[in-house]
Amino acid sequence: MLNKLWEKFISVTGSGLVDKIIDVAKTYFPPDLSPEQQMQFKIACRKLQIEHENQTQKLINQAEKQLTQRISQLEGTASDLLALPVVGRVLLFLRGAQRPIWGFATLYLDWCWFASWQLSEQQETALTVINVLVLGFLFGERAMKNVMPLLKQVTRNAIR
Repeated sequence: MLNKLWEKFISVTGSGLVDKIIDVAKTYFPPDLSPEQQMQFKIACRKLQIEHENQTQKLINQAEKQLTQRISQLEGTASDLLALPVVGRVLLFLRGAQRPIWGFATLYLDWCWFASWQLSEQQETALTVINVLVLGFLFGERAMKNVMPLLKQVTRNAIR
């Protein structure tokens, strides 16, 4: 999410900026500038834009690295759990098993829902929300973007 925000920022400050600089320069440069000189100026501006984008990307990478380091300092890492002889290994296992447990639990609830349960509208809504949260957690934003149009259509039809 942070990357998308920075990419938008770069595109706003980067690509349009070079075109504006070229337009402004044309008004102040002598009108008898040869096409070759104009092309050299455009190339120099594009190089400047690329250099600016590279520097910005380096700063973004450094900021993300510092954030990751800060989080690991505050919260610890998985290897820190190994310092606890038995409990640490159990916690490490539970940490790794969390996604499959939630996934299979949701799958079981869905199977019961469609096979035999008679749920109220509120319970169905709650189960749908659980599905969206678990699927979003397991499969990420991309999967949710693909599923959301279907969910919107289902909820529209349910309301009617």
